[in-house]
Amino acid sequence: MQSYDVVIIGAGAAGMFCASEAARRGRRVLIVDHNRTPGDKIRISGGGRCNFTNLYCKPENFLSQNPKFAISALSRFNQSDFIALIEQHGILWHEKSLGQLFCDGSARQIIEMLVSLMTAAGAELRLSAVVNQVRHVERKFCMSIDGQQIRAESLVVACGGKSIPKMGASDFGYRIATQFGLKIEDTRPALVPLTFAPQELVALKTLAGLSLDARVSCGSMGFREGMLFTHRGLSGPSILQISSYWREGQTISVDLLPGQDAVSFLRFAKKNQGRLNAPNTLAQVIPKRLAQLVCKDAPQMALANFSDAELLSLAARLSSWHLKPIGSEGYRTAEVTLGGVSTDALDARTMQANKMPGLYFIGEVVDVTGWLGGYNFQWAWSSGWAAGQVV
Repeated sequence: MQSYDVVIIGAGAAGMFCASEAARRGRRVLIVDHNRTPGDKIRISGGGRCNFTNLYCKPENFLSQNPKFAISALSRFNQSDFIALIEQHGILWHEKSLGQLFCDGSARQIIEMLVSLMTAAGAELRLSAVVNQVRHVERKFCMSIDGQQIRAESLVVACGGKSIPKMGASDFGYRIATQFGLKIEDTRPALVPLTFAPQELVALKTLAGLSLDARVSCGSMGFREGMLFTHRGLSGPSILQISSYWREGQTISVDLLPGQDAVSFLRFAKKNQGRLNAPNTLAQVIPKRLAQLVCKDAPQMALANFSDAELLSLAARLSSWHLKPIGSEGYRTAEVTLGGVSTDALDARTMQANKMPGLYFIGEVVDVTGWLGGYNFQWAWSSGWAAGQVV
């Protein structure tokens, strides 16, 4: 039986960073992944340029049953620390919008940096490796990896959640947690497009391909970013963001004129362009096809002939267009998984299971889910770093 100090399951962002930190401390580290290449999600992220962190990352940008859990890891290794690291390795970057940072070149640069950090520190990477029969015997974690018996003092589970199963995502991390008595918070797709019932799609499908700036809200949460109409419903950054907060049966509210007072806009248009009808008036500020849909129940007469009540009704459609999704595109296209290993079961400083010394959970497998825009990668770096200091 081969022995290591640390075995890490999952060669993604969190796993590789944890491996490099632990190996740098002189620990004998084996990191394994069932995929043929490391960092597959890193490679496809950000359109191939990897949205590796966010300038404004803070605990409030994360969802969890315990919103305070992420504070420790995020504060001890933050976005500035990771920016400094990639700059040391000559990786150029730029801010796209809203603090989102991307590589100037390929996302492969991040993967190459992580692999380089691991190998330079002495960590061993095994790919296309299947892990099973994980047991805890005499204070050691014993497992079979491709038929070979391995044991380690510490086991780090960094194999992510259920999102994008075509890349090998599964519930394996949750099964390990359950095996050792850890609670799992309900999981669901997050940062995912929303879908609509057939009767609503009849109208929405005519808008497929249209995009615009919009503020999308659900309850008390709202995000202003791009919104895209699809053949199945709605997508785009604002929709992906709100999908983490939306639940079945709820409506979402769309402000088609974010940052503008719809009533003031229409009253100004009535006074100065009163000969235009409502669709032609709105087509000046939103796509024409969308303007026609918004106005389908509005009078087609000249805007100058609108009563104040009719004007207010149209303004309400612009600033608070209510839609009721029936579901989402699911894990197939979800960027992350909401929920996961309960933070009640983990030490926020070390990511170690409270009732199972030597067992750690990091990254997406944990019930900490960030907003769109680099936040989930920062959680991977921070949680991986935290565990890497102690495993």
